[in-house]
Amino acid sequence: MIGLRGLLVLGLASAALGQCAKAPPQPVVLPIAPVKVGPEISVVATPVPLSSANPPPTAIGRFVYAGGVAISSPDTQRLHGLSDLKFGPDGGLVAIGDDGDLFEARLKLDEAGRLVGLTDGKLSPLKGPDGQPLQGKEKADAEGLAILPNGDRLVSFERDHRIWLYPRQPDGTYGPPRAVNKPSTTFPDNEGMEALTAYPIAGPDAYLVGGEEGEVWLCRLSAPCVGQTPQSPPDFTWGLTSFAAFEGQSVAALFRAYDPIRGWRGQVRFVIDPRAPAARQYLAATLTLDGAITRDNFEGIALSRSPSGATRIYILSDDNDTPTERTLLMAFDWTAPPPPPPAPPKPKKPVRRR
Repeated sequence: MIGLRGLLVLGLASAALGQCAKAPPQPVVLPIAPVKVGPEISVVATPVPLSSANPPPTAIGRFVYAGGVAISSPDTQRLHGLSDLKFGPDGGLVAIGDDGDLFEARLKLDEAGRLVGLTDGKLSPLKGPDGQPLQGKEKADAEGLAILPNGDRLVSFERDHRIWLYPRQPDGTYGPPRAVNKPSTTFPDNEGMEALTAYPIAGPDAYLVGGEEGEVWLCRLSAPCVGQTPQSPPDFTWGLTSFAAFEGQSVAALFRAYDPIRGWRGQVRFVIDPRAPAARQYLAATLTLDGAITRDNFEGIALSRSPSGATRIYILSDDNDTPTERTLLMAFDWTAPPPPPPAPPKPKKPVRRR
């Protein structure tokens, strides 16, 4: 969900513009359970172009568009508000939502390896330590998701700010959660631990936590959280919404912004080492979704390999349970540029003979 700081920015912008802009509609109240009985749901995936331009581009810089879909389901009103996604041990997509829902599915790729749909959709409630579905926004507002190397899931919540670990059982199911270490700071009510990812390079029980204003902590199940260098957004209108670590120390950081003139915008930054001091931090690449590019309230990111071997980025949007927004899943393939050629050797100075 959009945080309090974001709503404040929106309010200030709207005041400056007079009556010509309106704030996003308020979330609607949804039923506690899916409309149909059982977790299986059918998923409708409508293809979306990269841009409204005609013809649409095929890439943004070195980020090649690998397909995208708008997700919905005729079986339930609860396939909304998805806030983060990761890939499970079996390669399946796992996402969590603002109303305490867990969405699972499998990616459908075409012969060229492009995203064209989802199959095997399941929607079930996140449960509490008592084994019962979470009830009410205060307890159920899930924002961040991480999957540890052993398959255990971490979920961060806002409002009642906490991180829970759902242990993976030998049969592939998940047991009741328990609270684990979280940053020892005070978060605003609706602006908490948005970004979460396992960080195996720092240990099998290590995970990174990010606040919406860019604060970062390195946490472990076995040790308290330690503050790291903040990930500063482009400007104060942007908020950090998701992390994804992949093959080493680098992390993809997802930011989003909103104003009534430009609407939603998104940006993915490849941070080489989030643990490095500010003076030694740099970006390997940046993907910006703005202008005519298809965009929405992007809150989730996951990384994998494309069939061609490129780094595949999946980003997911939270539709805020409103009819004016969509649940988008978009894919991009990024290949690092080749290293620069070595500098030619310096010519040797001639030796003067006397």
